[in-house]
Amino acid sequence: MSQTPLSFPRRIALACGSFLSILTDPGFAARIVGLRDGHGHAPQPAPVAPVEPAAPAAPVAPAAPAVLQRAPHEAAQQLLGLLQRDARLIDFVQEDIAAYSDADIGAAARVVHEGCRKVLNEHFRIEPVRKESEGSRVTLAEGFDAAAVRLTGNVVGSAPFTGSLSHRGWRVTESRLPSLADGHDTSIIAQAEVEL
Repeated sequence: MSQTPLSFPRRIALACGSFLSILTDPGFAARIVGLRDGHGHAPQPAPVAPVEPAAPAAPVAPAAPAVLQRAPHEAAQQLLGLLQRDARLIDFVQEDIAAYSDADIGAAARVVHEGCRKVLNEHFRIEPVRKESEGSRVTLAEGFDAAAVRLTGNVVGSAPFTGSLSHRGWRVTESRLPSLADGHDTSIIAQAEVEL
């Protein structure tokens, strides 16, 4: 059964809500990695060869499927509103930039970058997942946090894994989104302006 494609604003809200959930919920992040890699579920450990039981085993009930929680859309919409207010992000992304020169786009991107950085610094504390410098050699012991570290390249065998750190990753350690007044419509991420 085919699904109706989501509208662009709905996809933006979903992306921002998912973004926040990925940063704050390691289990959710692992399930997203599984979906993105085409597994349809979170990555599972490598299967182990079955051992013949000495006596007939009692039937084991299948594990309950993971319950997906809906991300709060209000927080995603609020974040979009902050990015629009301070960085004009929605204006920039919605603009057809094909007619502009690279220099014009670069100048606009500088303003968007500064505003986005301001929002992140003001409302989040973000730290690297790994402290090592990118390019350094790291060893991941058995039982490493697969929600925080993604293996790429030729992944065979089991931990420990030794490889080169290509990206340190990011982790939100604190979120400080403003409180919302009762009745505030978070779907309005930027008011229309009427000049009199």
